[in-house]
Amino acid sequence: MKITQTLTAVATAGAMALLMSTAASAVTLNMMNGSEPGSIDPHQASGDWENRIIGDYIEGLMTEDADAQAIPGQAESHTVSDDGLVYTFKLRDGIQWSDGTPVTAGDFVFAFQRLFDPKTASDYAYLQFPIKNGSEIAEGTVTDFDELGVKALDDKTVEITLEGPTPFFLQALTHYTAYPVPKHVIDKVGTEWTKVENIVSNGPYTPIEWLPGSYIKSVKSETYWDAANVQIDEVNYFVQEDLAAALSRYRAGEYDILTDIPSDQAEWIKTNLPGQDYFAPFLGIYYYVINQEKPPFDNAEVRKALSMSINRDVIGPDVLGTGELPAYGWVPEGTANYEGVTPYQPEWIGLSYEERVAEAKAIMEGLGYTADSPLPVQLKYNTNDNHQRIAVAISSMWEQIGVKTELFNSETAVHYDALRAGDFEIGRAGWLLDYSDPSNTLDLLRTGIMQDGAMNWGNNYGRYANEEFDALMDQATTEQDLVARAAMLGEAEKIAMDETAAFPIYWYIAQNVVSPEISGFVSNASDIHRTRWLSKAE
Repeated sequence: MKITQTLTAVATAGAMALLMSTAASAVTLNMMNGSEPGSIDPHQASGDWENRIIGDYIEGLMTEDADAQAIPGQAESHTVSDDGLVYTFKLRDGIQWSDGTPVTAGDFVFAFQRLFDPKTASDYAYLQFPIKNGSEIAEGTVTDFDELGVKALDDKTVEITLEGPTPFFLQALTHYTAYPVPKHVIDKVGTEWTKVENIVSNGPYTPIEWLPGSYIKSVKSETYWDAANVQIDEVNYFVQEDLAAALSRYRAGEYDILTDIPSDQAEWIKTNLPGQDYFAPFLGIYYYVINQEKPPFDNAEVRKALSMSINRDVIGPDVLGTGELPAYGWVPEGTANYEGVTPYQPEWIGLSYEERVAEAKAIMEGLGYTADSPLPVQLKYNTNDNHQRIAVAISSMWEQIGVKTELFNSETAVHYDALRAGDFEIGRAGWLLDYSDPSNTLDLLRTGIMQDGAMNWGNNYGRYANEEFDALMDQATTEQDLVARAAMLGEAEKIAMDETAAFPIYWYIAQNVVSPEISGFVSNASDIHRTRWLSKAE
């Protein structure tokens, strides 16, 4: 991977020099965006590095303000029925795709039908399962798309009917799974609609260049309904996984924004780049998944021993040096609609770390795993200095309990493909809440659904399955009493965590670094920062 990283760095440097020389007169934002996008199709994407691009070029009925709160997007207004089940959206006058084609209610109907279509096999479709018959269509038990709760009452009116009252639904509509897609283009070119020669946008920007392994370039769309208030002319989203190199390029003025940093440089940044560090807690969890289709990881006792022996208290302050708080539960504290639920703690939380290791070692020895006959484990993570630090630290912690760990890293797209395919034993993952509700993390542990004869586990990489957990999640989707709903979700969280469905490790802290030339960047609980709200001093 060192060779790949070096070649990417060279290509990025060359592309950056070219872009900076050819865009001298434009107001250009150069953003270190992390990994290579696997897709910028909103029905196929899955990462925050893809979301930054998609959310700049497509806009949904609702969008985010600078604080990442839901505000009207393509819809100028909406109403909600008294029973909370029917949302009616009125589209803005004159909205259009960047090729001049009007955006209509039919584009939204088509997009939701495509999202739920089993042939699309969207891993994220479940985020919109509050919509009537969304899950049934995705599973194939309902085949008539006319049964979906999304209708075009006329070209400017979208009606969405839900399975039950959903307190977070407007926020869910800001997620890219709820964005429209251009039917008139997809009808012509199919899945190649996101190639730059075909792509159209209805958001503030339009992608015009994509050099794989280097960057995607988007330019301001003059057809966007609020184009007059968009201050940045063009955005370059650079592929950059070498965090030390990213910081060097930032200091040289080649990047305006870093979306990640080498964790061992956090204090240096705070001291030497005052006011440029945007380090703040946000709703997200860093965790490891365990492939429960592969023995012995299907044994809850093995999973418990592995989890117990992770010393989470040292990860944030010592391994990373950025102070992330240890995570033992699955729902971040401060998540909305979870009032009255005590944050989850495992039954072994009261033990000292030495006592935890002793108990974990006894469990493993009882199963035949010792220092002389260790359990071989392969731990996969996506290429990143910080992920490597954590993997090295945890592998040494596991060595104490009779576990021999092989570390395996790969580029982000390859890594997540392996997780989805079940080609791993233990793997690193992370989740940033798409909306502030406990269901958004708990849904990661739902049993998969059958699509076209195959199980689609979605983002439940570890293949955790528990019927009682699923039943509680289903009950909660139709519970109108928010207190009762929170209790159901809290019970579901306890079931999954008591079975060590995954290894929570720490709660995220956003580690953005922003040039003093940039205005409008606001730390928020979602760590979403649309370019539309930014400006740059010339």
